[in-house]
Amino acid sequence: MKRVTIQDIADALGISRNTVSKAINNSGGLADATRDRILKKAVEMGYKQFSYVSMLADEAAAGTGMPLVGGAREVALFTGSFFTQTNHFASLMVDGLMQELQRMGYALKMHFVSPADIAAHTLPATFIKEDAAAILCIEMFDYAYDEMLCGLGLPVLFVDGPNKLDGSSLPADQLYMDNTTGITRLVGDMLARGVRRIGFVGNYEHCQSFFERYTAYRTAMLLAGAPVREEWCLKCNHAHLNNERFTELAKENRLAQLYICANDFIALDVMQTLTQLGRSVPGDVMLAGFDDAPVSRLVTPALTTIHIHTQAMAFSAVQLLMTRLHEPNLDCRTVYTESELNYRDSTRL
Repeated sequence: MKRVTIQDIADALGISRNTVSKAINNSGGLADATRDRILKKAVEMGYKQFSYVSMLADEAAAGTGMPLVGGAREVALFTGSFFTQTNHFASLMVDGLMQELQRMGYALKMHFVSPADIAAHTLPATFIKEDAAAILCIEMFDYAYDEMLCGLGLPVLFVDGPNKLDGSSLPADQLYMDNTTGITRLVGDMLARGVRRIGFVGNYEHCQSFFERYTAYRTAMLLAGAPVREEWCLKCNHAHLNNERFTELAKENRLAQLYICANDFIALDVMQTLTQLGRSVPGDVMLAGFDDAPVSRLVTPALTTIHIHTQAMAFSAVQLLMTRLHEPNLDCRTVYTESELNYRDSTRL
């Protein structure tokens, strides 16, 4: 059978490929009616991101779908972060995830895991195990706590997770965005433009995605024979930017030409710090982020970043959860969804 592509869907509807891509990847800018029409056509044509989810939904509607765990119809969302603001990629992903789970008769219920819960290895007071068919963890980065969740006897899916610096990996399904390709391309493009002083800002121990972004940067530099100076690599998180270090480098004219940041929020912190130091972006220093948060398009200069296809992540999460419910003895799976480098003014288009 011929593989259905985005172009096939566009041709069938008589619209542009870009419009179809926006609908499938939930990139915004489309009317709900247009997006629904495109998604319906994608399902009809058997597009790979939709055919399996549609099949599960049809089975569930007919009463022949996924077996229930103790009759439970709740997918419990565990998170240690509040990401209800639309600037966070997870908020967009959860919107799509909630819609797809509802189509199959499941409800998504959020449970906030407090620092006290993590320290004591206790479950949130709002969580009732008997009501849950599965647990979905987003931004849960404490390995010991996550390991405890894996021992509850419920299917668990992690969207991102604790770093694997020591080679440890949780005994559960894991879902990530592609953290490597966009950064590798960015480094290669910049080196080709003669930009050699390239640094990285972000704590690679914070989570696995940050670690993969950092290693992608270092690997790309190493393979190209470009120098990596440790003073160009600042190990910090959002709201913990080492302003003193930036001040020192700026005074001595030893700033990198480009800083690749672990996410957009760190990049915006760096932009603000550089402005306070009298350095312009991109005139003196170029910046790039990751996530393609809406704010990255609103700041001046607009931020070069790597777009996460949140709709694809939502569909992939549903597939992983449903197949785990259907086949609990499957080997653990780690799945990556596509991401896309978007150049904007912060890297001198």
